[in-house]
Amino acid sequence: MHRIIHTFKKILQLLFNRIFYVAVALMLQLAWLMITVWRLAAYSKYISNAISIISVLVVLWIVNKKINPSYKLGWTILILVSPVFGVMLYILFGKSRIAQAIQNKYAQVQKESIPFMESKNETIRHLEADSPSAAVQSNYIHRYSSFPVHENTTAEYFQVGDDMFPVLIHELEQAQHYIYIEYFIINDGVMWRTILDILERKASEGVDVRLIYDGFGCLTTLPYHYDRFLKEKGIQCQVFNPFRPLLNIVQNNRDHRKICVIDGHTGFTGGINLADEYINQKKRFGHWKDTAVMLKGEAVWNMTVMFLHMWNVINNSSEPIDHEAHMPHRFHPEPFAGNGFVQPYSDTPLDGEIVGENVYLNIINRARKYVYICTPYLIIDNEMMTALCLAAKSGVDVRIMTPGIPDKKMVFLLTQSYYEQLLEAGVRIYEYQPGFLHAKSFVCDDEIAVVGTINLDYRSLYLHFEDGVWFYKNNVIQDILDDFNQTLKYCDPISIEFCKKRNIVVRAFQSILRLFAPLL
Repeated sequence: MHRIIHTFKKILQLLFNRIFYVAVALMLQLAWLMITVWRLAAYSKYISNAISIISVLVVLWIVNKKINPSYKLGWTILILVSPVFGVMLYILFGKSRIAQAIQNKYAQVQKESIPFMESKNETIRHLEADSPSAAVQSNYIHRYSSFPVHENTTAEYFQVGDDMFPVLIHELEQAQHYIYIEYFIINDGVMWRTILDILERKASEGVDVRLIYDGFGCLTTLPYHYDRFLKEKGIQCQVFNPFRPLLNIVQNNRDHRKICVIDGHTGFTGGINLADEYINQKKRFGHWKDTAVMLKGEAVWNMTVMFLHMWNVINNSSEPIDHEAHMPHRFHPEPFAGNGFVQPYSDTPLDGEIVGENVYLNIINRARKYVYICTPYLIIDNEMMTALCLAAKSGVDVRIMTPGIPDKKMVFLLTQSYYEQLLEAGVRIYEYQPGFLHAKSFVCDDEIAVVGTINLDYRSLYLHFEDGVWFYKNNVIQDILDDFNQTLKYCDPISIEFCKKRNIVVRAFQSILRLFAPLL
């Protein structure tokens, strides 16, 4: 009887869930379009031939595009196997760009910021004198993301959200001028209610409080029109790409960034969203292992500009950004302490440059001793696979840490499908047994590290707005390395036998998933 009641409650929860109605609406629209096209094809052989010709032309167009070969292969097979279904899906979801109006606006605000995003000549000289290799990596980030490298910045690393949360609360309490927050997921609970109370109080005190959240990321976690509720509390709020139950091409790109900037001189980023599981106040998939960094100093300028770019784009503001009013020293006239080099950067799906992946590839390809990686999803293209395998074959100690308890079982199966080739090349892989590993970090040769929001999967690398922080010879690098080594104690190493002895049905399913990995 208890089981029946439990099942009934689950069904009711599903029926009254927003995402259920959204999914049903999307499926009905897609089914209606497909049935219409198929009936037209059956009605006339000319229409049927036209559909076949269109599918071939679309395939030729995809093959000749300057995009990832795996992405081309997945769409090509789908379109050739099922021309009607494949072409329709590609038109709706295959283009890795957002609405043209937003793309134009984003390019405009970036252009306006260029005069304020120059690296200091002294900083460049210091970096080049210390390491030409690191200077080359930093120069790539500046040229293709527009965000410069900085000195005069300190960093604090948090190995779990539980440690970050009280520090974030303390810093928010110190805000006197503005608080800018941009997150993929916000969910009601201890974490968000605590933050919201501070934001509401600060807004009443005259602090400029602004919030951006992603329409899809918060689809099931926030009520409809939650932005209106926040505005009533004095908090300026914008929703990135609000999710609507309509088939269109602009829903494919999401704002996956996690940014909090306070008065221009203090900033937070990393994998941690504003929800209780990220600080282990709510148990989901075991112990939630995530990481974040807090910056204090001139490098926070990059994060402030990232937020202001997104704010002006979503708000469709015609007023230019007041850069001078947001400079790090605007409300902190004293010199900042400094330690090494710090370079926050952003990656967007709008410019055709895969900055996030290329930063990772630069680290792997230039490694001399080791590269240690944490990622919740390991769904990689041929370029990343080749770089990881070549580094391991060349004697570099390459280690990858993934979750032991997945948040998405199908994605976890897909992640595990990449293990065998990596293990054969000498890469060592570990699964975090206490729960879900959501951290996204690289640490290399005791000198270079990245902490941010960028997963090793196609969505993060090609379709989402992301951010990260590149460190060179900053004290935080040792903390990241120590955390990785300490976390290894709670991981199981994966053997080649584990991969080879898997059920043949599972391996076959993984092969199919691999084929369509770029489309997922």
